[in-house]
This record gives sequence, C-alpha cells and structure tokens, in this order.
Amino acid sequence: MQVNLLEAKNRLSSLVAAVERGEEVLLARNGVPVAKIVPYERARVKPPGAWKGLVARSADWNSAETQAQVENLFLGDGDAPAA
Repeated sequence: MQVNLLEAKNRLSSLVAAVERGEEVLLARNGVPVAKIVPYERARVKPPGAWKGLVARSADWNSAETQAQVENLFLGDGDAPAA
C-alpha cells in the first residue's frame, strides 16, 4: 500500500495496524515513495557465554610477561617503538 504524506498524517493509527497485519506501507511525497513503515524488531542479545569456544586466544594471555607488556603500553617505559 502506498500513501501520500498528507493522508498518512491523518491515518497513522490505521497504517500502523496494517503493518502489524503484515502489510507493507510506503510513504510517498507527490506520488514518489520516500519511506517505508516496517514492524519493530527487538535487538537480539546473546546470552552470557554464547561466544564460548568461538574466539581464539593465546594460551599465555595472562602470563607475567604479557601483563608487563600491557602495563608498559599504558604507563610507558621509554623503550616503546617509534610510530
């Protein structure tokens, strides 16, 4: 269904009801489609632990050497390579 903007302002409730029934509603300006009213979809949030086993990480990610490197990145040690 295509509706011009002036008509859409007067019929917004019925247009939303049409979308809820599964109809496609196009909004037009001077007969030229410019927008579409679509059903709202909630964001899909993955539950905690959904990424378990999907992301590779180094076996030494929590070693003393790695922690020292990270600390040097934040605090600086004067030996950082020039960019």
